[in-house]
Amino acid sequence: MSPQRRVEEELHETAHIDYSRVSIRWNPSVAQLYEDALKYEEGSAISSTGALVTASGSKTGRSPKDKRIVDEPGSSKDIWWGPVNTKLPEHIFLINRERAVDYLNTRKRIYVFDGFAGWDPKYRIKVRVVSARAYHCLFMRNMLIRPTDEELESYGSPDFTIYNAGAFPANRYTTGMTSTTSVAINFHMNEMVILGTEYAGEMKKGIFSVMHYYMPIKYNVLSLHSSANEGPDGDVSVFFGLSGTGKTTLSADPKRSLIGDDEHCWSDNGVFNIEGGCYAKCIHLSPDKEPEIFNAIRFGSVLENVIYDPQSRIVNYDDDALTENTRCAYPIEFIPNAKVPCISSNHPKNIILLTCDAYGVLPPVSKLSSAQAMYHFISGYTAKIAGTEDGVTQPEATFSACFGQPFLVLHPARYAKMLAEKMEQHSADAWLVNTGWNGGAYGVGERIKLKYSRAIIDAIHSGELAKTEYELYDVFNLQIPKSCTGVPSEILNPSKTWNGSEESYIQTRNKLAQSFVENFIQYEDQATPEILLAGPILPSA
Repeated sequence: MSPQRRVEEELHETAHIDYSRVSIRWNPSVAQLYEDALKYEEGSAISSTGALVTASGSKTGRSPKDKRIVDEPGSSKDIWWGPVNTKLPEHIFLINRERAVDYLNTRKRIYVFDGFAGWDPKYRIKVRVVSARAYHCLFMRNMLIRPTDEELESYGSPDFTIYNAGAFPANRYTTGMTSTTSVAINFHMNEMVILGTEYAGEMKKGIFSVMHYYMPIKYNVLSLHSSANEGPDGDVSVFFGLSGTGKTTLSADPKRSLIGDDEHCWSDNGVFNIEGGCYAKCIHLSPDKEPEIFNAIRFGSVLENVIYDPQSRIVNYDDDALTENTRCAYPIEFIPNAKVPCISSNHPKNIILLTCDAYGVLPPVSKLSSAQAMYHFISGYTAKIAGTEDGVTQPEATFSACFGQPFLVLHPARYAKMLAEKMEQHSADAWLVNTGWNGGAYGVGERIKLKYSRAIIDAIHSGELAKTEYELYDVFNLQIPKSCTGVPSEILNPSKTWNGSEESYIQTRNKLAQSFVENFIQYEDQATPEILLAGPILPSA
């Protein structure tokens, strides 16, 4: 039986896809997907640099409030139930699955891509994506790891399957539905069903959530929302950070090889990327600031929701008429210094937690103890600044557990415990790097220059900061260096550059410290005494 017929028979058996009426396009080429998108999908075009321009419809971002995980005996006891992971009865999942399959069976053609998640052959999982749009197939062809012809011959059955019927709505009156959008994961059936959203990022982050469950539970492998790179001597650094902290920018270092920009795993064998591509923000993209990303937007890449000139097909990356969340998905080999295969047999030497502190009171760099690393990893702090969202007029602290709360499946303390064990086992150093404000809060102080942040990262990589002299930073109890090559010594201690009265500095520092303390209350029941003592300690009134 040919691989094509095997896939057709398998889909008929497992999902009742009627291949006698529906043409199944299995692992089509990039050129075929371009042709179909341009022919059958309204709003598709080719950009001046050769990328496929497409639109995701009314949803131009993820729908976290519509995410559900099936409550079933095999996984229920391990899942961190609550606002991030909402329970869905399995019979409701089956109703949505039937709705998705019924829709797919009405199409003249559907697309099936078989790929891998995870570059280490020992831990990778086989992922099948079934979709109605060529755009979705090309997107996941870029984001998953593309099998060789030999690997496809012996691929067999997938470990996990996505049924993407995003153009068809969920039934709002089905129990458990809060809208016409539903993104549901079932660890019993090893499936994900998407209804009511055509935003491709749901598939990418859905597989990330799956890996956040499979890797720790099945393989004792730590999954991480991080970028990672490797130096010429093989030293690996892992970068955590929420949007706007510089995770992508600071890990893109011409002197080091990029392992990946967003999703990784730390196993007993080293570090490996989960993905086969990158999903980069495009708003205000320029060849000067981010040449690697700009030049990766070529034939084979997918540009989402961008505005372009209809004649020249030149994209206006500053135009946010459709959304500020314009994106491009491209294979990782489009990045010149990418390390392919995206795997390192070396264990991380440096763990770098990035934050953008808009209050101006966190030091540009601090060396963390193991307990502090766990505390700040669980906290996942950064700050929104005025103008980034409606209603934000002052700096606003925001916390995202493990720097990726929307994608966690287990309790944050479980990931933090695994991180601490691996750091201790492999003698990794941990650092808190603030790329935000210094000399005062947003509106008063200035953002720390990128060249200073790069100098700090260079000093971490060279070993300079591991050996320098430190002083204690009060309340947050952080160890901060007295000097760093390429960085003015006065900015290393925020209390020395504060533009205002001592009283305003103390009030601002204590306000942020209080935010940390209040946020961490929700994790106290599963945190060790050492972790609880690693956070800010406010002075007695």
